Amino acid sequence: MKSVEPIFNDGFAGQPPAKRALGYIEDQKKNGKHVVGIYCGYAPVELMIALDLTPAVLCAFSNATIETAEATLPANLCPLIKSSYGFIEKDACPFYWAAEAVIAETTCDGKKKMFELIASRKPLHVMDLPQLCDEPEALDNWTTMIKKLKGFLEKTFEVQADDEAIEQAIRENNQKNRLVMEMLDHSALENPVLGWAEMLDIVFYATPGRGKLINDTLEKGVKVLQARVQNGYVHGRKGAPRILITGCPTAGDAAKVFKIIEEAGGVIVALDSCTGMKPFSEMIAENTGDPLRAIAQRYLKIPCACMTPNTRRLFELDRMIAKYRPDAVIDIVLQACHGYHVESFKVGKHIGERHHLPFLKIVTDYSPGDIGQLTTRIEGLIESIER
Repeated sequence: MKSVEPIFNDGFAGQPPAKRALGYIEDQKKNGKHVVGIYCGYAPVELMIALDLTPAVLCAFSNATIETAEATLPANLCPLIKSSYGFIEKDACPFYWAAEAVIAETTCDGKKKMFELIASRKPLHVMDLPQLCDEPEALDNWTTMIKKLKGFLEKTFEVQADDEAIEQAIRENNQKNRLVMEMLDHSALENPVLGWAEMLDIVFYATPGRGKLINDTLEKGVKVLQARVQNGYVHGRKGAPRILITGCPTAGDAAKVFKIIEEAGGVIVALDSCTGMKPFSEMIAENTGDPLRAIAQRYLKIPCACMTPNTRRLFELDRMIAKYRPDAVIDIVLQACHGYHVESFKVGKHIGERHHLPFLKIVTDYSPGDIGQLTTRIEGLIESIER
């Protein structure tokens, strides 16, 4: 890849995205801010911002902690859950160490039981996520859960937030989300100017970040990407097969799939996952008179496979395909993630019948043992597109 100015010129270029996020969290701690650990895209960061708390995404993407976890958890459990628990058992996650409380959500049975195992270690609040999201009572129930979370955080940290503070946090985070999407949209160009590693860097930087400094940094990142366009820079090679990634959250050791795609000559133009565009792609309604309900309404629209029937995921894929114009869709499913595993059939059928695009389902974990097999399958997909 040509040498270009990094998006974030702060000394972390070329390092794992979590390094930059950790630097931000450590600065927040030094400035006396309370840190709250989160696992999932359903955790309402606007509420934390309104309470002057700093969210920190907890570790979940390393193969190195799974062996430790399997002393307690079953081997045939999702690697994301095993990795998360192993990090805590080994005391190896600096974000968990920094967090003074943890927010959890009932997105799957494995996570729920893992949360029971860590509940005694530090204050933990579990939000009961309505999974029949189209039912009329779902919004009422999720609004109630967010109100309960507000009470938990206020009591735990002895802080308060009125409706105006929450409205201000919504406006602030909406602006941040717009800037993130403006940056990520540079992969929608005919000649993309950023790749998957920088996409993850943007996401990991923006998730815990807040305030003028963060938005100023994101605005500078937009200008860097605009300069790349003006200078004729292209990430990868011109005309490379464009790949849209959908499925389970993917980062860390699971990003082996991304590396194989680029080594095979493809270019990833969109990350349709909770470690990609999902947390930033929709804004919260402002000035509704009931900011907690507005927050609940936005988060309930996140199309995770835990929802049923998850028709919104197909709608979002339609929108992304129209915008990012992929030549193929790859669905990454983590082993034992039954929701995404089963739903992949419906997604693949939709992609084929509606969009007539090649669809490849990959079931994997965090170990390197299947790299050879994945390489063969992905190279075959790329070659078929180029033919």
